[in-house]
Amino acid sequence: ADKPRPIEARGDLADFEKTSIRVFRTVAPSVVQVVAQSGGGRVRREGGSTGTGFIWDEAGHVVTNNHVIEKATAIAVRLASGTIVRADLVGRAPNSDLAVLRLKDTSALPPPVPVGDDRTLEVGQVAYAIGNPFGLDQSLTQGLISALKRRLPSANGREIPNVIQTDAAINPGNSGGPLLDSAGRLIGVNTAIFSPSGANAGIGFAVPVEVVNRVVPE
Repeated sequence: ADKPRPIEARGDLADFEKTSIRVFRTVAPSVVQVVAQSGGGRVRREGGSTGTGFIWDEAGHVVTNNHVIEKATAIAVRLASGTIVRADLVGRAPNSDLAVLRLKDTSALPPPVPVGDDRTLEVGQVAYAIGNPFGLDQSLTQGLISALKRRLPSANGREIPNVIQTDAAINPGNSGGPLLDSAGRLIGVNTAIFSPSGANAGIGFAVPVEVVNRVVPE
């Protein structure tokens, strides 16, 4: 053949593909990259901790994991638009591995991520994670809710109860990002993985949104 082959018509996307696209397009603009600098000098990706966060409210608060920013001396947030904004630490909750930041510039702020209800979840439901694995921003992964009511040890030796287990790929850099249901609602905050190699092994954990919705306002 000495000519390009004709392109076959695609046809409509499958319903599950349309759902994935809708969830990503709706929520991704509200997911941010958190860069925590632990030494002196400018906030930058090298030499600091990077993770994920998401817009919590119209006042410019961002939720992430406590372990992402716990050693930070300066924090910056990179919005989905590419804009980098300095952020102040408002509060930390090590017992639930949550932290709240506040952006210093709230102009052109994306909408907050809708809040769902983890109490109605069922094992087998589809779950989506949006985050920045290995610094690759705005990455979507899909999986299932693998188990409910897990107990996850926190950094201070206590346990986080009712943790959600998922096989949606979660890797270093995803910490603090949203776990979503098929309606695009927040059902948890991705916080840990079980992995002998340090990369995704199909077992990830998320702090349930019920805990998030109680702790963050405090």
